[in-house]
Amino acid sequence: MKVLIVDDEVIIRTGLSTVIDWEQSGFTILEPASSAEEALQRIPTERPEIVFTDIRMTGKSGLDLIREVKQDNPDTEWIVISGYDEFVYAQQAIREGVSEYLLKTSCPDEIIHAALRAKDRLEKRRESDQLSRDKDRLLNRSFLGGLLSAASEPDGEAVRELWRRYPQLCPEKDGLLQIWIVSAEDSNGSKGRSRDELYASAFSLLQERLRCEWMPWNESLLLLVHLQDTTMERNSVEQALRKAEDMLDCRLFAACGRGVNDALLLREAVDTAAAAKSYAWLLGNPGIIRYDEIEGRKGCRPICTHTEEMALPALLKAGDEGALRAWLLSVVEQLRKDRQATPATASAYLHSLLIAGYRYLERAAASIGYALPVKEEGRLLLATDLQQDLFRRFKSMMDQYRMMAGSTTLVERAITYIHEHLEQSLSLGQVARHVHMHPNYFSEVFKRETGQNYIEFVTQAKLRQAMALLSETPAKISEVAKRIGYEDIKYFNRLFKGFTGMTPSEYRKKAENNPHTG
Repeated sequence: MKVLIVDDEVIIRTGLSTVIDWEQSGFTILEPASSAEEALQRIPTERPEIVFTDIRMTGKSGLDLIREVKQDNPDTEWIVISGYDEFVYAQQAIREGVSEYLLKTSCPDEIIHAALRAKDRLEKRRESDQLSRDKDRLLNRSFLGGLLSAASEPDGEAVRELWRRYPQLCPEKDGLLQIWIVSAEDSNGSKGRSRDELYASAFSLLQERLRCEWMPWNESLLLLVHLQDTTMERNSVEQALRKAEDMLDCRLFAACGRGVNDALLLREAVDTAAAAKSYAWLLGNPGIIRYDEIEGRKGCRPICTHTEEMALPALLKAGDEGALRAWLLSVVEQLRKDRQATPATASAYLHSLLIAGYRYLERAAASIGYALPVKEEGRLLLATDLQQDLFRRFKSMMDQYRMMAGSTTLVERAITYIHEHLEQSLSLGQVARHVHMHPNYFSEVFKRETGQNYIEFVTQAKLRQAMALLSETPAKISEVAKRIGYEDIKYFNRLFKGFTGMTPSEYRKKAENNPHTG
């Protein structure tokens, strides 16, 4: 906390600044000022929080100094240190807002304790002001959230209240309001930042470049931006997002709704931003999606063709995981190239492929009198791990076909079970029970048929799964570790490097640079 001493007597200002150990008490002592006029010139730039001043000086008095500075710096703490022990001076000082009145004969302890009391008052005021600002911010965001999530459009009264709370966003002539929905994640795994901390930091940087306000929105950040109706200003949001991304070392995904020039249409701006965001997986998760880029799409074919359905049996019978991944990649890429595809129709199409595959399994099972268990798979994960989710489901069909056709040994059934439960810490005993074998005998047979002991096999299977997740999804490294059953990220990193020769971050970077060799 900075302290300035103002006195026209050199012996007083020098003594006060040098005799007392200000630094030990948490203060930074500025170069003393020899007059009120000098102090008035320096205070706007040096901004001391506490000022010690004499009252009677050559030129302007200390009270004149206090009166003028308080106009622009009302929070400054003032301590008068005078050579006059007169009640009239004390009265005048109190009227001007002086907190302490000391005599120049006061000992150093009295002076430093006066400064400490002033410091305490300042800190309490700042804390109170911050609490008040935080409370206002929460109330404002609560109001904004209610306004934007309401089923109906806001009325005139709600709009007037909006501009009262956010006057900086009120659109002027030719102004435009935009809603952006922004998601963020750390670039290289967790850096100890929570989602809220990351969003708060991102908004702080965005606010430096844009007239905007933000609020949490369904695990994302909703950004309300005021722009002038020019192409340059519209692009400024994208530039600000990229700048924030670089400075925070994170990845930002942003969807922009239709711009509106009337707050009565804000609900439309929110809905169109949400619609744009839903295209993220279909467009390959680009950094920016604008509603006007996808508006007007009519949808792709929602059901697979008979020819496509007939191609599935050969794929499932072959049992070739590499061919399965290649086929799924081509299916998803074909959807992404379709300029008419929408999330709803693309999802319906993918579900029709899954249904076709399972119907074939049912027919094959019925032909040999095999009771095919019904699986409740749930909806597809229409997100960054879509291909992995599709692969898991078709791989399960492939394994079921192989099992019911009698082409699997007990060890192969065990391997299938292991791959289906990589996220768990499966013991050898659990797997042995699944295939109805004694653990000791299972251990011997497993090593004989696979060439590896059980622990080696499971560890490598988990790490291969991690390699696929790192190369095919943007999941955090900590999340990848958890998905294959490792809570200790350091242990996972050590295992992964021992298996691949690279850290997870290095492997992901290599896979991104060489997508066909990941």
